Amino acid sequence: MIFTLMPLFLANILGATTVIIGFIEGLADSIASVLRVVSGWLSDRLGKRKPLSFAGYAISAVAKPFMCLASTWAMVLGIRFSDRLGKGIRTAPRDALVADSATLENRGKAFGFHRAMDTSGAVCGLVFAAIVVFLTQKGALELAQDTYQLLVIIGVIPAILALVFFLFIKETKKEQATPDKAVDTPGVQETNKKNISTKLDVRFKVFLLIIFVFSLGNSSDAFLILRAQNLGNPVFSILVMLVLFNLVYALISTPAGTLSDRLGRRRLILLGWLAYGMTYLGFAVASSAWQAWLLFMLYGVYYGLAEGVVRAFVADLVPANKRGTAYGFFHTVVGLTLLPASIIAGWLWHSLSPAAPFYFGAGLALLAMLGLALLVRE
Repeated sequence: MIFTLMPLFLANILGATTVIIGFIEGLADSIASVLRVVSGWLSDRLGKRKPLSFAGYAISAVAKPFMCLASTWAMVLGIRFSDRLGKGIRTAPRDALVADSATLENRGKAFGFHRAMDTSGAVCGLVFAAIVVFLTQKGALELAQDTYQLLVIIGVIPAILALVFFLFIKETKKEQATPDKAVDTPGVQETNKKNISTKLDVRFKVFLLIIFVFSLGNSSDAFLILRAQNLGNPVFSILVMLVLFNLVYALISTPAGTLSDRLGRRRLILLGWLAYGMTYLGFAVASSAWQAWLLFMLYGVYYGLAEGVVRAFVADLVPANKRGTAYGFFHTVVGLTLLPASIIAGWLWHSLSPAAPFYFGAGLALLAMLGLALLVRE
């Protein structure tokens, strides 16, 4: 409800350029990403994931209300950085918490269910936001300041409720966390403990390199929202598109995760990245407002197929006692890459055309698909 519409707040109300929008989205996430390695490593050392996860959600909840007071893009940058700081602290321990709570056989399903719940919340929030926008400004093409401030006030409520619900989580103890089969196989257990548990697998490092290539073309979703408006869609229509995107994402996530437990992670990731490439290529060549509706739903297919499965794949590639650190590295690579990705996208939009960032993203997605298919085995 709050940060999904932030690009329109910056562009329509504060008059920020796409270069500035890309800079804000990229810088805030990239700087905060450094904490993901630290928090993931610390959760491994402490053997506890919940306290760090809770602290991260709390920091983000405190930052959100200040968007009501933002009057310059520099203020928005500070608030967005604080929100991303919280995400940087919570993400790796939270993903490790999910991995610790599942067996190898249902890990994909667990992460798929996690993403489905996350996205179902987004659906509810965006539906409510669409209702508020419709009641306050009907079909206006641009976002109004009073409307956005009202959404910020309302959006703080579920942020606080999330903290309350988080208190009821019971954490799996470190020694009970389910390791990979390779680590527990009789006869090689001691060897694995000496060799694997003290360092990260080469496959994981190659996978991180491939994720870097993919993420370099995966700029902030702010550009998809701006592109939809660029094609002539009013704010209310964009919100409904986002609802459809998240609905498709939520519906696909759990079945995709379950399917990855049976068929393997790579196939689902490759299929998801194919959907991503088609989405970005579609946004590049789109010429009518109605086409954005189909592309947002296809974008939901990408997220549903790949987002949870990628996180489950990370757990597959590392031993149980290194999961927090591995998720820290994974999310740090994604976060740090968002800065150059978003700056490049903003520059391509501003200097060449609104289609240019999407051609760039589709090309790097194809390159990443080839790398995953040829270089990483399951």
